[in-house]
Amino acid sequence: MAVAFIPVRGGSKSIPLKNIKPFCSKPLVYWNLQALEHADGVDHVVVATDSDAIEQAVAGFGFSKLEVYRRKAANATDTASTEAVMLEYLEAHPLKSEELFILVQATSPLTRTEDFAGALEYFRTSDCDSLLSCVRTKRFFWREDGTPLNYDYRNRPRRQEFDGLLMENGAFYINRAGNILWDKNRLSGKIAVYEMPEFTSVEIDEPDDWIIAESIMRRHSPERISEEKPELKLFLSDVDGTLTDAGMYYDQAGGEWKKFNTHDGKGFELLRSRGIKTGILTSENTAIVERRANKLKVDFLVQDVSAGGKLNAAEELCKKLGISLSSVAYIGDDINCAELLRAVGFAACPADALPAVKRIPGIRVLSLPGGHGAVREFIDLLLDGSDA
Repeated sequence: MAVAFIPVRGGSKSIPLKNIKPFCSKPLVYWNLQALEHADGVDHVVVATDSDAIEQAVAGFGFSKLEVYRRKAANATDTASTEAVMLEYLEAHPLKSEELFILVQATSPLTRTEDFAGALEYFRTSDCDSLLSCVRTKRFFWREDGTPLNYDYRNRPRRQEFDGLLMENGAFYINRAGNILWDKNRLSGKIAVYEMPEFTSVEIDEPDDWIIAESIMRRHSPERISEEKPELKLFLSDVDGTLTDAGMYYDQAGGEWKKFNTHDGKGFELLRSRGIKTGILTSENTAIVERRANKLKVDFLVQDVSAGGKLNAAEELCKKLGISLSSVAYIGDDINCAELLRAVGFAACPADALPAVKRIPGIRVLSLPGGHGAVREFIDLLLDGSDA
């Protein structure tokens, strides 16, 4: 019996909900689950999460080996160790001491079926107690005191003559259940190294890693990437700076005005004709927006949303529709939109959006500013497939 265990929490700070953010058109965690589903020797796969959104997304994959385990909140914080949630699961679901437990990191999506199968075969035919995955790096390393760590600078070797060093790539670790419970660590006893290709060294921790890893996936594993894109099922838009030009207009009587764009309105009509649900999310609460939403015949209007609440509001709408965030498109322009923009499958911002928003990985920066047809530009791109 070999159980693969993938801890994925919803509270990542660098890239919120990164574990289900689309990576090569699929939620990030999908890629390890896909590889494990087809790996000989892996009998059961557990995703341990604290997030409703992640559980919903994972359940929709339809993998036969898969089970979702709801981890305790105390073991899903920024300071909780991976070992803590491993031990939590093993204490709640006891395995035989000799059974294998494979810790798999969702942030290493380049791991392939043959990597898991090969490592398991190597583990079972060796006399090791535990195993970790590594890559060989042929970089030259130095200590802070100015002395080289792994080569003689007076006799610099050529790359083809240099053995290099083995470096953890964080992809996976294999141990026996009894060892983990006894040593309270993913590794113990005699440790073996399973060497993986150098391109698998990338781990996704920061936004720049995302761009690099997607490029590597397309180059080295094109056969894994389905040509099918996530199906757009819900389109959401911000108001100020997106549907409007961010201007605040007042008449002499103190009345407030907002300027909307007719072309954007037609875009909502086009979405409706394709059977795509639509909605507006805004931090304000005004009769003007309510009248505009009625005019556009949107399916959902959520006003008075707090800065961190747009993602929560979108998740609630997804629950109602029975869809995941990968099927949602959102356009917004300011930092209170950023968390949701990072989480959805299709993200865009107007040309005059805040710089921090334009830097969000994978976002489409449109050519038109807010209130001047940017929403319609995004809708047209979505409907003709250019942004899918």
